[in-house]
Amino acid sequence: MSSLKQKIESDLLENMRSKNEVGKNTLRMLLSSIKLYEIEKLTTIDDIGVLSLIQKELKSRRDSINDFQKGNRQDLVDSTMSEIIFLETYLPRQLSDQEIEKIVVAAIEEVSASTPSDMGKVMKIVLPRTTGQAPSDRVGKIVRDILGKN
Repeated sequence: MSSLKQKIESDLLENMRSKNEVGKNTLRMLLSSIKLYEIEKLTTIDDIGVLSLIQKELKSRRDSINDFQKGNRQDLVDSTMSEIIFLETYLPRQLSDQEIEKIVVAAIEEVSASTPSDMGKVMKIVLPRTTGQAPSDRVGKIVRDILGKN
């Protein structure tokens, strides 16, 4: 069992004791995603997998906020923002665009990529290096921009 998963489980108990509803509900949802992943893959999840699931949950919530704003549901926007802030505490420090660009440039040189059609090769190298530190859609945009300039 991963240490991050154990931390999430112990934090869930702590949030239940302190009656923190946002923390309790968010961690229950995250643990259910982890268990579903483990059942589907028939393996235990490692810390990198947990970080990927957290990123996925954050992306889902950010997308939901847009829908809630269109529907004039400020109450749902506020509660979803609380969940996002809570989930972000489990992620390592996020990389800046400049830091991501350095990683991307190094990967481009590594695979000798020169055109946007080489994006798959570059992403295969960059994503493991940025897991948990940057959303994959942001990384993909930077890769696309850099390859488009070449």
